[in-house]
Amino acid sequence: MNDLVKNLLVTLVALLVLMTAYQAFSPEFSAPTQETTYSTFLGEIDADRIKKVEFTEGSVGSVTALKFERTDGSKGVAFGPYDRDLVNVLVHHKVEIIQDKPATGPSFMQILFGLLPYLLLGGFIFFMYRQMQQGGSRGAMTFGKSRAKMQGENEVKVTFADVAGCDEAKEEVGELVEFLRDPGKFQKLGGRIPRGVLMVGSPGTGKTLLARAIAGEAKVPFFSISGSDFVEMFVGVGASRVRDMFDTAKKHAPCIIFIDEIDAVGRHRGAGLGGGHDEREQTLNQLLVEMDGFEGGEGVIVIAATNRPDVLDPALLRPGRFDRQVVVNLPDVKGREQILRVHMRKVPLEKDVEPMTIARGTPGFSGADLANLVNEAALFAARENAKDVRMEHFDKARDKIMMGAERRSMAMSEDEKRNTAYHEAGHAIVGRIVPDHDPVYKVTIIPRGRALGVTMYLPEGDRYSYNKENIESRLCSLYGGRVAEELIFGADKVTTGASNDIERATKMARNMVTKWGLSDEMGPISYGEEEEEVFLGRSVSQSKSVSDDTARKIDEVVRGILDRAYRRTTEILRDNLDKLHIMAEALLTYETIDATQIDAIMEGRRPGPPADWVKAGRTSKDDIGPAAGTLGGPAPQV
Repeated sequence: MNDLVKNLLVTLVALLVLMTAYQAFSPEFSAPTQETTYSTFLGEIDADRIKKVEFTEGSVGSVTALKFERTDGSKGVAFGPYDRDLVNVLVHHKVEIIQDKPATGPSFMQILFGLLPYLLLGGFIFFMYRQMQQGGSRGAMTFGKSRAKMQGENEVKVTFADVAGCDEAKEEVGELVEFLRDPGKFQKLGGRIPRGVLMVGSPGTGKTLLARAIAGEAKVPFFSISGSDFVEMFVGVGASRVRDMFDTAKKHAPCIIFIDEIDAVGRHRGAGLGGGHDEREQTLNQLLVEMDGFEGGEGVIVIAATNRPDVLDPALLRPGRFDRQVVVNLPDVKGREQILRVHMRKVPLEKDVEPMTIARGTPGFSGADLANLVNEAALFAARENAKDVRMEHFDKARDKIMMGAERRSMAMSEDEKRNTAYHEAGHAIVGRIVPDHDPVYKVTIIPRGRALGVTMYLPEGDRYSYNKENIESRLCSLYGGRVAEELIFGADKVTTGASNDIERATKMARNMVTKWGLSDEMGPISYGEEEEEVFLGRSVSQSKSVSDDTARKIDEVVRGILDRAYRRTTEILRDNLDKLHIMAEALLTYETIDATQIDAIMEGRRPGPPADWVKAGRTSKDDIGPAAGTLGGPAPQV
């Protein structure tokens, strides 16, 4: 809102309040203290109790308004008929007579009160006019204007040096920078600048950062907007915003328009049951026309980002609109090292910090996850008043992100701790014995996140596909906790702690049969059903893709896979009961054991205290220092 409009409104409101107060407390508008009948007034004159009489402006026609003051100082007012002899009577009784001047016109206050409604109306009209003239998203009457935020060619400070972990994507968009810097180089050979680039990737992989880096390298204006900013409850507003945004961009060409989360406006037309005339589809139609319609925007490159390319309208993805699709994948181990080095620039590090070691221990982390990891490590160091961030701080940060924060304040009975210890020991031992399984690197019975205990597996490297042996081994490790409880405490003492394990194992086995073709009985055939047809607008109702007999057979095959995994897990733990007892005892003693202790247990030896215990001089699990754990409530065991 403009400061002038603010001041005007405040002034009008203050004026209204002051006039109201003046009207309420001014003697001119306040009523006399006492009203007396005319006959009583005449009687008080005859009794010589009246000292002064004032004929006021209220005398109209045959009615006389009289203000008087008594000899005792009290005041009053009387209304009576017009009487010419009254003045003679007052003179006879020596009463002081005062006559108001005849009114020559309305008073100032009367004029002001008469003009007040017009002043307020004029102020409101002026306010609305100013709002319409403002432009942008701040005006009340400018919801048809673009909400894109513009940054000048020298305002974007991000360059390709600030983007790491996606070298292939950087090479692919690097050509855009050359187009924007020297378009004539390509135009003289018949080439044209790309209309649009669609960046596809998981959340947190750096799509927005990469788009800003393109603008920073090319030194061109950068317009940024979210897909949801186009859609409004009023039909036609989104299309108006698209037109206004492209009109503004053409004036600053060459430039870049970045639309984040374009699936909010670019979803497949006809989706759902609402027909084809809703606001979102009108906005999409206008976007299609602006990108490659009768009047294409020359020199304007549209860069969009989404993690759901499957729901976008096909017309949006064709050449001429989004000419290129740049996939920004999760970084590999080398990319994670580069990202860590970028985020570690402003963090004071101890000499023992090795970014490559951290990168190897964080498979599947996105760029945002790694930025969070560095921040959490810095916070751990700050809590200890350390001058530098050490490797142990990064280990704590990784454990917090992957397993959740410790909840040492959560009260658990000894029976629950013992049950949890055997449950997690079952996971760890089976995970160490079955082939082609990710190594177990840490086991804890300290409640973390939503779990009462956690067994942490750390892959030795990045994996992009899994074979049948690996999946069957993972099924066994998932059942390790449930089987351990059954062997130690009996079938009637099994708890609900394995609910999440069973759910994950069942889903994995069903995918083996229906999606991955890893079942000999069902063969390499997909039996899955489409789950998003209604949302994509291709069908009102989902179709049944398998017969009842096939569905029954799928259930039987899934049950067989799970039964075999359960029996195999039972055999493994029965053959290693001594290790199961040793690991459970170690967990009850130390609460958390690491890979070195697990190696000792698998060799049949009793493990020593953890390395951090030795370094901190701890002698028991109760010696945890003043700042141990975080608050939290009970949660299901995983």
